Amino acid sequence: MEKKEVFSSRWGLILTALGMAVGTGNIWRFPRIIATNHGGSFLIPWVIFLFLWSIPLLVLEFAMGKESRKGTIGAFGTIMGRGFGWMGGYVGFCATAITFYYSVVMGWCLKYLVASILGELNFSDGLPYWNHFIGTKYQPLIFHFFSMLIGSYIIYRGVVRGIEKVNKYLIPSLFILLVIAAIRSITLPGASSGLNFMFKVKLSDLLDYKIWLQGLTQSAWSTGAGWGLLLTYAVYVKKKEDIVLNSIITGFGNNSASLLAGISVVCIVFALRPAEAMDLIQQTGPANTGLSFIWFPALFNQMVFGRIFQVIFFLALSFAALSSLIAQIELATRNVMDIGLSRKNSIMIVGISAFIFGIPSALYIRFFENQDWVWGLGLLVSGMFIALAAIKYGVVKFRDNLVNTIGNEVTVGKWFDFIVKFLIPLEFLFLIVWWFSVAISGNPRTWWNPFFPGSVGTCVLQWGLIFIIFILLNNWLMKRNFNFKVE
Repeated sequence: MEKKEVFSSRWGLILTALGMAVGTGNIWRFPRIIATNHGGSFLIPWVIFLFLWSIPLLVLEFAMGKESRKGTIGAFGTIMGRGFGWMGGYVGFCATAITFYYSVVMGWCLKYLVASILGELNFSDGLPYWNHFIGTKYQPLIFHFFSMLIGSYIIYRGVVRGIEKVNKYLIPSLFILLVIAAIRSITLPGASSGLNFMFKVKLSDLLDYKIWLQGLTQSAWSTGAGWGLLLTYAVYVKKKEDIVLNSIITGFGNNSASLLAGISVVCIVFALRPAEAMDLIQQTGPANTGLSFIWFPALFNQMVFGRIFQVIFFLALSFAALSSLIAQIELATRNVMDIGLSRKNSIMIVGISAFIFGIPSALYIRFFENQDWVWGLGLLVSGMFIALAAIKYGVVKFRDNLVNTIGNEVTVGKWFDFIVKFLIPLEFLFLIVWWFSVAISGNPRTWWNPFFPGSVGTCVLQWGLIFIIFILLNNWLMKRNFNFKVE
């Protein structure tokens, strides 16, 4: 029988939760979203939706995992009833599908970290280097393999000796690196223009509805809310662990990391390339890699001691990728363990499968972009499912019985019920309609094509297949999770 593990301390849990939330999106997506959405004005909706989407969903996840002591599949079966385990199956698969290509992203980070240490990034235009790296095929595959190997080994070590221990070093180191990078960037001549852009608010900008939708999107994707990751970590918390306080710390910690990364990136670009700063920050590049992998190496070469800060940047990026990757691997591993396998056998299955299913994304950028679109958007559905679980259970009862429990230093009131029952479904509806409308208007002739990377059709097809598979497997999964026959 598998030994029940718990986090050894609140400090270990908080750092692990922060590791789940803080990822590469904080460092390379956040600055670009600010640049394309009115600069400092974007920060207002971004912070507002931290309270209206992210923290409430983190609270729901934490409560579901703590109550059920099972992964996403078993948690939905516990909270909603045995007929709804398939929803947890979708939530778990969505995060796992992201793992397949997120490991490839970590591989890119490791490659550039090694290259920065060896002095290979001494160029003024990073596009040829990037194209050569991606074009060799075997290099992305090798680094994808090592990423999965590192992440799988940490999960194999267990919760305390693996996940908690690694995050106790990773997350403080990551924040120290981000602080060092931020301090260095604001001391560059001309960095004040970047700070002004980052924090200057124009009230007229807030009349643009897109800034609100982008603020909600960034908050939803960046914090890990609705992924099922915090739900999985909550399986291992102590009985009296504070659900609300830990969720708030996770949300604020994630946003703090984003701000530090944003200051570093924006100030460096404004200081070193003032004439083209906006264009550089807004560039996406292949698979959203524009600034981090194509332009940043060249920018560091213009700085005094740039080689050192180049290493710091890619080390921070690698740490952020690893801390999020291990959360994703643990989610999949926990679900496999819940059907009766040992941690050792479960991580072998998950590690090998994730490497194999990640191969297409490692070899073909177009396939990578398709998966990023489908399952990145699919996370919104996951968040909606988690809210539905609380609604089905009864929001007031959920708050009273599962959230405001013994040991909480912070509790939530009736406002929480309103957010979960009404605001989150409304936010989901606005987001999904908006993103689908963007896809349709951008590709009016191919939006329905299930084989086009950024189409509505490819989302519907792939989500639909997963829904069907888990609905068909629901009874078997519930039987394995709860060891009883489903009527």
